[in-house]
Amino acid sequence: MGRDWMPPACLGWSTPGFATLLTTVARFRYSGGANELLGRIGRISGLISIRYWSTTRQHWTPLIVSASALAGPQGARHRQDFSLPELAQGSTLYFQQSDNTSGKATYQLRIVGVSADRLIFETENITAMRYLLVPIFPPHEFQAIYFLERESPEVWRYYSIARTGKDANGLANGHDASTINRAMAFFRYLAGIPTDQEPPAAR
Repeated sequence: MGRDWMPPACLGWSTPGFATLLTTVARFRYSGGANELLGRIGRISGLISIRYWSTTRQHWTPLIVSASALAGPQGARHRQDFSLPELAQGSTLYFQQSDNTSGKATYQLRIVGVSADRLIFETENITAMRYLLVPIFPPHEFQAIYFLERESPEVWRYYSIARTGKDANGLANGHDASTINRAMAFFRYLAGIPTDQEPPAAR
């Protein structure tokens, strides 16, 4: 079924199928404005603060070991974090990060929608992601889209959907608990919740 899955038009993904598919739905308390949340999205250097529960090591561990905004898609020029004017609706930006398993890769960040009560953005890898030098995700095989919407003056709704493409290396499959914990860690980061707060989503 996964290989034949057609993404809904609202996601903007044209390629069918997936190896893994994960959705995250949550609410969080936040009394600030959308600009502060947008600033967190553009603060690429802050990703190194994210910790998640490693089901292999059975302890909290850093998820991202290095991260930097880039001046362009080639990955040669690191730069400061993205400013609010750069994060305008329709913008496409680039960043590089190394996580604790899949190594260094370059990603595209696209700002789909920006308003006082709603933010939509998406990310995908534009270079291969590797594990011990073995490619596990070819370019454009790791995609995610995020929706943040104000529900009331102090409550926001969060919804994300992430997939690995059907051409992902089989080594990346079968790690459901780890995938869930990584997604939860990123949600907590955006929501301003300590990322290593007990309990983890999965042990």
